[in-house]
Amino acid sequence: MLARPFLYVIAAIIALLLAAGVVWTLYQAPLLRLAFVPDSAFSATAAGPAPDYARPDAWLSRPGLPDDPSRRIPHGFDAPAKLAPAGVAIFYVPPTTYYDKARWNGPVADPASREWLTIFAASEASAFNGLGAIWAPRYRQAALGAFLTDKPEAKKAIDLAYGDVLRAFDAFIARVPASQPIIIAGHSQGSLHLIRLMRDRVAGKPVAKRIAAAYLIGWPISIEADIPAMGLPACAAAGQPNCIISWQSFADPAEPDQIRQIFEASPGLTGRPRKGTHMLCVNPLTGAQGTGAPATANRGTLVPSADFRRADLTPGLIPARCDPSGLLLIGLPPKGFDRFVMPGNNYHVFDYALFWANLRADAGARTTGFVTP
Repeated sequence: MLARPFLYVIAAIIALLLAAGVVWTLYQAPLLRLAFVPDSAFSATAAGPAPDYARPDAWLSRPGLPDDPSRRIPHGFDAPAKLAPAGVAIFYVPPTTYYDKARWNGPVADPASREWLTIFAASEASAFNGLGAIWAPRYRQAALGAFLTDKPEAKKAIDLAYGDVLRAFDAFIARVPASQPIIIAGHSQGSLHLIRLMRDRVAGKPVAKRIAAAYLIGWPISIEADIPAMGLPACAAAGQPNCIISWQSFADPAEPDQIRQIFEASPGLTGRPRKGTHMLCVNPLTGAQGTGAPATANRGTLVPSADFRRADLTPGLIPARCDPSGLLLIGLPPKGFDRFVMPGNNYHVFDYALFWANLRADAGARTTGFVTP
């Protein structure tokens, strides 16, 4: 007698879950906008004062900071600390970690944002810590919602964040020796700002000759409409120095509609429309464009713990191949990465973690090729 009501309850729960899945599939874009896009007016003062990059507390990572998260090494990693014959200065710009809709830009003192910044620096910037000192600015990030809308406030928020990154880069260049090689690295919003910075601070400038590599990961770059204005070519081969690397990770079946809309929404840095052009995909397992490699080529993936506060480095888990459209496809959805997968099987949050050990080796090889041609 008790079994029938219980089965009714289970059937009702399944029906609700199925209904929720259908609603999410059909209306995920408007639901995301509702959850994350601020409904207030843009205000630069609401984000707090601009960081003073002459002060150590304006930096997430830099020489001399205690407990710098970029210096952390994952469990299971055992390799020489030094990756290249000469020290390099790394300028790393972290991704979006301000998810509140209260403001268009996040204050650098926001506690939740700072906690996630530490996590990302430990899982992303740490890939470069065998090369030299890492400099990572705190900046008044554009809120996540700024990338989900075409409201004019969104552009203002992105411009404000870019202004901070630009000032941080100028402070970084002023502090490192003029003869020292540089790596530029970012992810997501960080890469968006660095793509723009490449045009404004690198292309046609003396600093272009100092860049061992530029890792602009997790933001679409047009080979035809962006690269010609960025001051460096796209990397074509493993170990090639003084070039640009980018990829965007998707599991099968990939549905990159949101990325494609962002990619095609505005002209490239050259002024040419991005629509109809190719997105740059340099495979982190091969170091070359348009290639594929099995999971056995993966030297180590950072598999996160449930709270993301630690990760185990595990080799041989994730394959990768660049498809003709410029996506990096990683096969079927991998185990251990169920949280924070974005719509369309987009593994954007894990762009660095999936290939951490290969990225580390790649940076070492390109830097070695740069300093000992």
